This record gives sequence, C-alpha cells and structure tokens, in this order.
Amino acid sequence: MRRASSDPTPTKPTNKASTTATESVEGRGLTKGNTGGQNAPRTQSRTRAPSALDRVRHVAIRNKQMRFTALLHHVDIERLHGAFHALQKNAAPGVDGVTWEQYAERLEDNLRDLHARLHRGAYRARPSRRSYIPKADGRQRPLGIASLEDKIVQRAVVEVLNAIYEVDLLGFSYGFRPGRRQHDALDALAVGILRKNVNWVLDADIRGYFDAIDHGWLVRFIKHRVGDSRVVRLIQKWLAAGVMENGEWTSSEVGSPQGATASPLLANVYLHYVLDLWAQRWRTKVARGDVIIVRYADDFLVGFQYRDDAERFQRELSERLAKFRLELQPTKTRLIAFGKLAHSWRRARGLGGKPETFHFLGLTHMCGRSRGGKFLLRRQTERKRMTAKLHELAREMQRRRHQPISEQGRWLNAVVRGHVAYYAVPTNAHAVQAFRTQVARHWHRALLRRSQWRRLPWARMRRLDARWLPRTPISHPWPEQRFDARTRGKSPVR
Repeated sequence: MRRASSDPTPTKPTNKASTTATESVEGRGLTKGNTGGQNAPRTQSRTRAPSALDRVRHVAIRNKQMRFTALLHHVDIERLHGAFHALQKNAAPGVDGVTWEQYAERLEDNLRDLHARLHRGAYRARPSRRSYIPKADGRQRPLGIASLEDKIVQRAVVEVLNAIYEVDLLGFSYGFRPGRRQHDALDALAVGILRKNVNWVLDADIRGYFDAIDHGWLVRFIKHRVGDSRVVRLIQKWLAAGVMENGEWTSSEVGSPQGATASPLLANVYLHYVLDLWAQRWRTKVARGDVIIVRYADDFLVGFQYRDDAERFQRELSERLAKFRLELQPTKTRLIAFGKLAHSWRRARGLGGKPETFHFLGLTHMCGRSRGGKFLLRRQTERKRMTAKLHELAREMQRRRHQPISEQGRWLNAVVRGHVAYYAVPTNAHAVQAFRTQVARHWHRALLRRSQWRRLPWARMRRLDARWLPRTPISHPWPEQRFDARTRGKSPVR
C-alpha cells in the first residue's frame, strides 16, 4: 500500500497492530487480576479461600456473554459494613444532613434496616447535593454529594459489579479501577510512544462527558452483563434521583453526577461500549499501521503511525460518539505530529520551532533529545496546574498566617511531599524544584505580613526552609522500568 505523502515515517511496519502487539504497551495481561484479591479472606495457612465474588469473576472470565441474574444477595450486611467503614469520616453530608459519626452511633441497627429495605425493594435514592470546586482553568466543576446511605449502597454494589467489569474492561482503560493508578496510565503512554511507531497523537476531549451520559443507553449497556433486575433498578434510581441546589430539586434525564461513588464505574462502562470496543476493532481491522490507546476516565489519547489513519479515526470517532449523544470538544481536540520523527518532519516542511506538546494527567509531554542525540520523551508539570496549586497555597497561607511556625512548617512539608510524590518523574526535576522554591517564597511573604515580624532576613528564612521543607528528589523510575516490572513479562512488546 502506498504511503501518504504527509506521513512522517518512511516505511510501513511489518506487523499490523494486532491485539497482542497493541495491548503490549497497555498492560492487558493485568486486567483480569484486579478484583480477585479484594474479597477473599486469608486462611491460617496463608492461602486464599475462594469468595463468592471470586466465583462471579471466574464465571465472567469463562463466559463473556453471561448475564448474571443473581447479584443483589452479594450485598449483605457484612459488605455494607465494609462499605461504611471505607467512607471518609469527614466527608461533607448529603441532602439528608447525616454525617458518618451520627450514622455510626446506631450502626448495626442502621445497616440491618438498610439491608432489609434494599432486599424488599423499599430503598429510595435521595437527590445529590450540588457543590462546586474550582478547576485549574478558573471554571467551576460541579459535584454531586450523595447522602450517606446512598454512598454505602453504591460502594457495596460497585464492589460486586467490579467482579464482572474488571474482567470486561480493556487493558488501555485506567481511570478509577482497582490497582490502576494515574502513573500506570502515564507509564503505558510513555512506553507506547517509545516502543511503537507513533508519529501522530490525537489529543481528544469529550465535551461535558459526565453531564452527557445518556441514561437509556447506559442501562442497555449494563443489561448486557447484569440480568438481576433489582440491581438494574438500583442504578436507575441513582440516575433518576436528581440534584438539589439552593433548595430546589432538578431532575436528571442525562448525566451521572461527579462525586457519586457509582459514577466512575458507570462512566467506564459507558465508554467501554461506546469507545473502547469500537476503537479496539478499528485499530485491528482498519488501521494500516501501529495504533496505541490510553484512556483515563474520559481523558484519552490515541497515537498513530500514519497521518491518514489518524485523520480517518478522528472523523469516524466523531460519528461514533454522536450516535450515543456525545461529542468532541473542538477547542480541546487536536491532532499533532509527535514522536521520534516529529523534529525531522517539521524541518522537511520548513516549519520552525519545536514539535507541539500535549497535556495528560497533569504532565506536559514534549519531544526531546538525550545527550546521545536519541529521542527522549520529556515530561514536565503542566504549567496551569502548578500555577493553580500555588494560588491555592497562597490563599491558605493567608488563612494560616498567625499559626505557630512549627504548625505552618508541618503543613507545608505535607504539601511539598504530596507534590513530589506525584510529579517527581524523570525529566521533571527542574519543575519540581521550582515548585518548592515558590512555596518557600510564599511562606516568606506570609511571614513578613505577621504584625510582630517587620523584617525576615533570608538567612533566617533559609534555615526555616531547610528545617521544614523536604528535598525534591526524583521519586519515580523511568516509565519502561516500572511498566516492565508491573507487567512481569505478561505483555512483551513485539
């Protein structure tokens, strides 16, 4: 087949992006084991006794077409008890106003009553309480805070459904799944770019995804695997419960409130059928060259070997999403030349400057060169993320201005350690150190505004800095090292 003239790579690979090859950079081999160890107790001989959910998972593995008609009995008092204790004690209450401590005062009676209502069909979902949190771009992200009993039931039901869907969800899906962290998705993306023939990256964004999920389609997707009508009705109750804001109730005919315990699983199931299965077929049946996919919740990237593959995928993706009442955000969806040949492709066309970059999970990905002149995937803290965090820190420092130095120092130490724990990846040392430096400057500025301190020499500030703010070493290994250790040879690159 003749290569398109705009492709930055000179030859077509010998292998056609088969399931084995493409999943090799996405850890497909780990998917089946994510729920197995969560529900079975350990015996005195330190061997795992099979649990009821283990049996559900094994049946789901053996029969991909199985519809499970008896699931609600797995939501027993013991599972509700575990779900309650897994909740955050200091979480904001829902519309019922019930806190964790209040519910715990008569916990056994409350859980027995909740269990009885669940199994006789008398349980009623309450509306979510609308709340907002600031986003990095200055906008407000709406959240739905469920009532305490809704949180308990949703967590217990999600635990049961995970035994099925962790078998079904594909290897390139990482968001809100047991044992699949953000850095696992980042590692898979980096290894895919480094080891596969990736020359183009589609940076896609679905417009208002959580608010656009169609309830009718979602229930149809759930019924592919869940034949227990009682569980389906529970999900329908959560979806139809609506939202309370400023004392007014609003119905919810579409969408799944962000913040609800069940929303991440439902959102993953929706995109599994709408996007993942379709994209998997597309790259094995339609694509001419290599295609890699990494999805974290509704944030996903697709890498291509050939530009015409990428352009066709983008067109057909828009058509596919439209069938399920979703659409790409035009201002945030773009196709860029990215990879080993991006520099030479730009030079060949007389384009100045460096290759374009893209953001994924808080890190800006850039094409770079190692000291030996080889391609190097560089990752740095996304600028707007760091700026937003520093603005938030400055506001909090103003509130804490009159606290003792030791208390301020302990809090700032935790802030810096948390930042390092996430962002201290190879090639990002400078940005992480810059964050620490800015934290010290904000602290110095806040201390100068204390009424009893008219001046604070930098010599003393440096002593406070050295005592309370931790160092910022690189705390993550190179992506290939951790990816290979995580997959343990289950997904060799071919």
